[in-house]
Amino acid sequence: MWVVKIGGSLSHDPTLRDWLGELCEVGGGRVVIVPGGGDFADKVRQYQGEWRFDDLAAHNMCLLAMTQYALLMQGVSPELVLASSEAKIRRTLRDGHVAVWVPTALMRDTPDAMSNWDTTSDSLAAWLSTMLNAERLVVVKSCAIAADEPLEALAAAGVVDRRFVGYVSDANYVVELLDKNSVALMRDRLLNIPVT
Repeated sequence: MWVVKIGGSLSHDPTLRDWLGELCEVGGGRVVIVPGGGDFADKVRQYQGEWRFDDLAAHNMCLLAMTQYALLMQGVSPELVLASSEAKIRRTLRDGHVAVWVPTALMRDTPDAMSNWDTTSDSLAAWLSTMLNAERLVVVKSCAIAADEPLEALAAAGVVDRRFVGYVSDANYVVELLDKNSVALMRDRLLNIPVT
């Protein structure tokens, strides 16, 4: 099983359709997509700045922002299956489909280590990868990613969130960051075609 986190920055980018199409074509039964928050989450930041509510409320709202992006993805590619639990994810994959994670089960009544702005959909994708015992986590970003760039440098630059490195430091799965133009590379990875 592979977890593929598609950044919210692709929510207005034509490559989103390419990513979803390729994942549906060659990832059925193997891929779980984690949606970013994108400008849905940016609105949460805006409202928090305006109304000064706490990070717990913002966390719960951001999970709903990710859910909106999941719904957008399914609207673009109706063959995607929304899944809010591990059981539904596994059932979707068993049925040969691609799941899109709806993270509403992580909504909280009291603050915890996840309910802050240092933990974004990047870290949630890593958390899900660990929970599902995934083979690989692929994080797709709209910006260019240098192949040899250390994760710590990417976190310091804000490409991934500050907690991401901690979530994947002891991971028993492969972690890979790809830019939005790496659709063909992702296809090759899924088809096990060696990259030359």
